[in-house]
Amino acid sequence: MTDKPMLILIAGPYRSGTDGDPRAMASNLARLEAAAWPVFAAGHLPVIGEWIALPVLRSAGAGPTDPLADQVLYPTADRLLAHCDAVLRLPGDSVGADQDVATARSRGLPVYHDVTEIPRRTPQETA
Repeated sequence: MTDKPMLILIAGPYRSGTDGDPRAMASNLARLEAAAWPVFAAGHLPVIGEWIALPVLRSAGAGPTDPLADQVLYPTADRLLAHCDAVLRLPGDSVGADQDVATARSRGLPVYHDVTEIPRRTPQETA
């Protein structure tokens, strides 16, 4: 158990294997988001890179299949990892998620592969 909440990046496939199909990407995002509640319930704060990167892309007039996407999605995750305490790597092939894991490990951050591996936070929260 830990008494400090961790900011945990949930990493997994988003565009990988979708062939640019918006429904498939939405399905992948929903899978990433499904892991958010268990992370939160363990007393931590979940974050997904696309929650930040997609609005940035939209503000530039682009989307996840535009050429600009690689210049936003991967750097967003890298910048976000500078503030994260750990990574939860979900299953599935993903170059971006693999980069997140490599970055986390190079920074000495723990990488979890299942929510059950994440230490539960000691319930000491104040309102």
